[in-house]
Amino acid sequence: METILEFAIIVIGVSISGVMSPGPLFAANLVYGLKEGAQSGIKMAFGHAIVELPLMLLLGIGVFSLELFPEFRTLISIFGGITLFIFAGIQIKTIFSSKKIKAFNPKHGAIFTGITLSALNPFFIVWWITIGFNLISDAMLIWAFAGIFVVFILHIWMDFVWLGGVAFFASKGTKILSSRNYKILMIGLSGVLIYFGITFLIDAI
Repeated sequence: METILEFAIIVIGVSISGVMSPGPLFAANLVYGLKEGAQSGIKMAFGHAIVELPLMLLLGIGVFSLELFPEFRTLISIFGGITLFIFAGIQIKTIFSSKKIKAFNPKHGAIFTGITLSALNPFFIVWWITIGFNLISDAMLIWAFAGIFVVFILHIWMDFVWLGGVAFFASKGTKILSSRNYKILMIGLSGVLIYFGITFLIDAI
């Protein structure tokens, strides 16, 4: 129980700022939320999960293959730690940037949009083949192939809660993007990313 609790803290701490960061999926979710409320956010998260789970399974297969190399775990820890620093920097830059997220004009359903904006998002792919790959590798070391689903469950619920919550507040007219508290929260979460980036690098030593 202690092992899974510690691992859950790491997965949630590493994942949450990526889940909550502004981007195309976030912007689209706001637009859909204005019309449909929380249910559109749930649909968007479901579309996101449709892309995320197969990608995680593919990465899990890759872990089995790469475990043959002694340096494998050290390398992914280093790449994961460096990527966490980069993502933290991007998020902080986005927070203080004067540019707003581009307007999104919905043409399809929320599920389809969730699938498309996830599959075509380069930051999403990079996150999983570096940071996420490290998490999957660590989980499989403890729970074998079932570790993939452990990471998936610990990660995906945040997408549903966040996207559903954002869509709900959007339908009520809450200005999330201009919120001072949101910026403070994102700065704090960027700090969490930096902390875990340091721990990834320490583990690689």
